[in-house]
Amino acid sequence: MIHGSGMRHHGILHYFKALVPPVPGWLFLPMLVIELVGHCAKPFSLAIRLFANMTAGHIVLLVLLSLIFVFKNLVVASMSVLGAVAICFLELLVAFIQAFVFTYLTAVFIGTAVSSEH
Repeated sequence: MIHGSGMRHHGILHYFKALVPPVPGWLFLPMLVIELVGHCAKPFSLAIRLFANMTAGHIVLLVLLSLIFVFKNLVVASMSVLGAVAICFLELLVAFIQAFVFTYLTAVFIGTAVSSEH
């Protein structure tokens, strides 16, 4: 979406030409490759970050609920369930924050792709 909107706004040739900062002619092609790799790495790094946040929350829930089976005690079970409920609310908060961050970063990346200074 980011690159598509930039190419639609500037044209394909001008968009790829504007990806590279002003460099000597012999550095243009290596810099283009480096910039393309960097642009492809952005969504990948965001996906890894989202995956890590989701996995961490689920692992904490699993550990808290596993304490019930380890200790086999009613007090530990009630505390474990209360802790798991608190972690669920924390995970919900993290999900909203992640949605905001992803939306904000996408808007920023699209804005830089279609900016006239690009």
